Amino acid sequence: MKEYYDELPKINGLNFVQLTPISFLQRAGEVYADQQSIVYGSRSYTWNETVKRCLRLAGGLRKLGVSVGSTVAMMAANTPELVEAHFGVPMSKGVLNSINTRLDQDTIAYILEHSDAEILITDTQFSDVISKALSQLKTKPIVIDIVDQELQDESGELLGIMTYEELLETAGITVDWGYPESEWNALTLNYTSGTSGRPKGVIYHHRGSYLMSMGTVAAWNIQKKPRYLYTVPMFHCNGWGHVWTIALMGGSMICTRVVSAETIFEAIQKYKVTNFGAAPIVLSMLANSPQKLHYVPDYTVEVMTAGAPPPSKVLEQVQKLGFNVTHVYGLTETFGHVVFCDWKSEWTNLDMNKQAEIKARQGVRFPMMDSVRVVNSETGQDVVQDGESMGEVVLCGNPVMKGYYKNPKATAEAFKGGSFHSGDLAVVYPDGYLEIKDRLKDIIISGGENISSIEVESALYKHPKVAAAAVIAKPDEKWGETPCAFVELKPGENCNEKDIIEFCREHLASFKRPRCVIFGELPKTSTGKIQKFELRQRIK
Repeated sequence: MKEYYDELPKINGLNFVQLTPISFLQRAGEVYADQQSIVYGSRSYTWNETVKRCLRLAGGLRKLGVSVGSTVAMMAANTPELVEAHFGVPMSKGVLNSINTRLDQDTIAYILEHSDAEILITDTQFSDVISKALSQLKTKPIVIDIVDQELQDESGELLGIMTYEELLETAGITVDWGYPESEWNALTLNYTSGTSGRPKGVIYHHRGSYLMSMGTVAAWNIQKKPRYLYTVPMFHCNGWGHVWTIALMGGSMICTRVVSAETIFEAIQKYKVTNFGAAPIVLSMLANSPQKLHYVPDYTVEVMTAGAPPPSKVLEQVQKLGFNVTHVYGLTETFGHVVFCDWKSEWTNLDMNKQAEIKARQGVRFPMMDSVRVVNSETGQDVVQDGESMGEVVLCGNPVMKGYYKNPKATAEAFKGGSFHSGDLAVVYPDGYLEIKDRLKDIIISGGENISSIEVESALYKHPKVAAAAVIAKPDEKWGETPCAFVELKPGENCNEKDIIEFCREHLASFKRPRCVIFGELPKTSTGKIQKFELRQRIK
């Protein structure tokens, strides 16, 4: 009888629990207790040890007054303390705000004040900029110092009331896991890059992060007990959420302060790294590094790349180094990657150059996403799947932010029409795979024609002497705008404007070719994104 379905017991803790990535840590401590959890320099922990340290961190923060909704800020490199904070802070009922370590004192002060930070855990390496930021605040947070023995003589001064290790000692033994009353509760607070105006605070929730990890395992096909090299800054989308995903899979996290070709190749050789994430600029760095640094393992290393569409030439080069690159797409507002290039077996038979071109596409939605569409900005209708018609990427699904902290206007604008508006322009191919073409603000309109800066940049990356490239619109009296290329050459290489423009003649239609080329080092964010707003200022 149909009525029987309604006579069953209502939702309860027996068959319905709030989703939270905290549960990944508890399970890892039970199932993988003696397995290695974190490696950093001379330090190494098991999952049993990591569980105890996270519980102590949670207990110590509670003693300092942290409760539901308290913001706990953190200024730290990719060290064990930041890994532990991704569990310990939410277990204290607080909200973790991991701050970009490359920010200036004014922006750090703004974030601390805007986020209402009650506690600041800071690595002494950053004591100079932190002390200057704190001096600007009327109400200062309680400061805790991380003293990293690996720094030796490079460590800065103590600013806090105690060290991180002393905080753990104050907690004693606790068994309170601090599970949230609601999976919709805030988990972390991540500030955007703030390339136009002040950065916005993006609020993540427990449910979204839990499902993001589940979706990542399925999409990236992560095997049990992976050995993950943490090259992605954990202040960026919480390290793409991989700190929780690796706990889910009982893996090991190899932490490093320095991201370089040497440290990456050494880690792969020493720790048998199976997975790592990297922005395209890091892949380019590996591909262009001296041959003597290269270590090609006798197995395939799975690499996830995001942040900007990787040039097909770079993908082709790193594939020869034993890396299988999965290209993903997402934003801070979507907890990181939510679209990936789901590889089809028939593509494996194509030549390497063609494979690289396909991998440069972002692809299809992750399993945990409800929808990812490309729509006409004026009509809201889906664009034609012809690989040519551009529209804005709009998304719906569990890994979409709660909203912007203390900014209802920006939240409403981002969520207009019932979807999250990415601000990214893309096309959709007949097979349903999407490819990002540009940011709405970066599209170049020359003589009425739309020019994708990304398409021009991809052509520039094919030049054997180019290490990095960025293309922006330059005002033009006749055409309105024309492409202007900023080019960073590989070490020891020389090239001139004529060489670059002539090279582009072979790869681009005439109206898409850059009309001017400016050489020099390109300004980049800590996650490897080229800061085009600075290049626009240079043109002015």
